[in-house]
Amino acid sequence: MQRESTSGPIYAGAFERSMDAKNRVTIPSEWLREEGFGFHTIPSAHDEFLVVMPPAEFDQIEARIQASDAPAMEKRQAIRQFYGSARAVTTDKQGRILLPEEHCKRTGLSGDVVMVGSRSRFEIWSAARWTEATQAEAPVYQKLADMIGL
Repeated sequence: MQRESTSGPIYAGAFERSMDAKNRVTIPSEWLREEGFGFHTIPSAHDEFLVVMPPAEFDQIEARIQASDAPAMEKRQAIRQFYGSARAVTTDKQGRILLPEEHCKRTGLSGDVVMVGSRSRFEIWSAARWTEATQAEAPVYQKLADMIGL
C-alpha cells in the first residue's frame, strides 16, 4: 500500500509478480500515482536485489552521502558508483516498468519476482532470493519486534 506522508509516499507490502520476456514488471496499483510516473532503479550494494526509488528519494542520496562521516574521496567514489549505476524508468499505460537488462543480470532477476515495500522506496527480489532472505532475517525481525513491543 502507498500512502502519502509529509516526507513523500510510503511503500508497504510484498507483491508477487512475473517479469515478461522484455523485463517488464507491473507495479502494484496502490503504489502508482499516474501513468508515466518515473522511478530510478539501482542494484543494491551487494547485487542482491533492485532498489526502486521515486524522484524525491533519489534526489536525497547525494546529500545523505555528503553528510556521512566518510572521507571526501570515498564520498566522491560512492556518488560516482551510485549515479553511474542508476537508471530512470517510467510506468506505461498498464502500470509496468521496463527493468534495465544490466540490472536484471546483476541482481539475478527473471521470471517470478517479489516487490517489497521499504517505506520511501521499494525493492524487487527474485522470488527464490526473497524466500531465502525472509527465512534468514526472521530471527532478527522477531528479536527487534519483541524489543519494541510489536
